[in-house]
Amino acid sequence: MILRILVTGGTGLLGYWVTRVFRDRGFDVYATYHEKTPPKVDVKWIRLDLESLENIVNTVYEVKPNIVIHTAAYTDVDGCEVNREKAYRVNYLATKALVKASKDAELFMYISTDYVFDGVRGMYGESDVPAPINYYGLTKLLGEVAVASTTNNSCIIRVSGLYGYSPTGKKNFGVIALEKLSRGEPVEAFINQWLSPTYVKFLAEKLVGVVEVKNTGVIHIAGERLSRYEFALILADVLGVSRDLVKPKRLEEAKLIAPRPRDSSLDTSKARELGLTLPPVRECLRDMVLTRGKLVEGV
Repeated sequence: MILRILVTGGTGLLGYWVTRVFRDRGFDVYATYHEKTPPKVDVKWIRLDLESLENIVNTVYEVKPNIVIHTAAYTDVDGCEVNREKAYRVNYLATKALVKASKDAELFMYISTDYVFDGVRGMYGESDVPAPINYYGLTKLLGEVAVASTTNNSCIIRVSGLYGYSPTGKKNFGVIALEKLSRGEPVEAFINQWLSPTYVKFLAEKLVGVVEVKNTGVIHIAGERLSRYEFALILADVLGVSRDLVKPKRLEEAKLIAPRPRDSSLDTSKARELGLTLPPVRECLRDMVLTRGKLVEGV
């Protein structure tokens, strides 16, 4: 039987690659979009407003998915801090409505974040107690609670610092750094914030593995522990440009609205045991460079 997959946020950075990868693997994919025009990926596109609970329920009843992969979220960390009502509606209430409507699905996969942790020590495992320090992290944690308390057939995937190219996704640090370095322009990068940068294309491929074996519970699927400065230096090496283009900057100099965890890196030992480990960062970055060229050329 060909499984029917519902992907929320199909025009987002991760959602695009999930939609594309699952289609290429032969799944029957339904993907949602809201304001952005859907890319030219041959799947069934459905317009979905996550702030309309009725729209959410009707979409699930229409699709009747075997698997739900919930990638859509309000991910603007500073925006969530300012517009808390929207963050609460999109990241919590919408998730709660979606998982409740999808209670008959074989698997509900929720994409969460390293920002559920406070960042005091880093290398957080799945059993560590979350303690978000910004409103984005809090609403994503509430989403986790809604999922885990509604169905036993759920898998919460925590990721960190998503990067990569997509034709519709907003630019992320990895893409901005690549484009600047490619033009010989300097890139400022934090030397005192650590995370586990996660390449979306390879992450989407690992999610296929989660679906195939119906993994449940919480799993951290993310890259290596790096500061943004270390990440940018490796990118400069991959591009063959001078490391001098990467300029160190301290997190506090950015004067961001929402507080950021100092070290929200994730322990991926469980993912390794399950065969869900991502390739080394250099391999990910080399693929991102190649993928950028293909997408720019419209391939």
